[in-house]
Amino acid sequence: MADTQRRGRRIMMTQGELDDFLAAQRTCRVATVGGDGAPHVGALWFVWDGTALWLYSITRSKRWAQLRKDPRIAVVVDDGHAYGELRGAELAGRAEFVGEAPRTGEPCSELDAPERLFATKYFGMSAMPHDGRHAWLRLTPESVTSWDFRKIPG
Repeated sequence: MADTQRRGRRIMMTQGELDDFLAAQRTCRVATVGGDGAPHVGALWFVWDGTALWLYSITRSKRWAQLRKDPRIAVVVDDGHAYGELRGAELAGRAEFVGEAPRTGEPCSELDAPERLFATKYFGMSAMPHDGRHAWLRLTPESVTSWDFRKIPG
């Protein structure tokens, strides 16, 4: 057990590595909990602002309904093909709903930065297009676990 923990510390990302990794990745997998305790996992686009993970979710989704009843959430972002290339992070905590739902673009200062980041990352635009079907979830992680197998000595 102690060897596993030491190895875990050796391969975890620094804060700078984590920030760069999350900024570069495009898709995450979001796990929520159903009323019967069963997990539900789905893919989403996201942005990381250095403190929180911002998820743009369809408001009529199973995920949205489950988070309304139980805000616990875990998100995995990972990359790599060969074993020695694998890297990723799991962020867990409670989802917060931010702004109107669905989002139509009403002024919300909390969303200025994430919407600018999202519009640039996914649409190559400076302003966020709103479709009246999505809204924002913020995960300020209570725990973060990261790994970068490229750090394992060959």
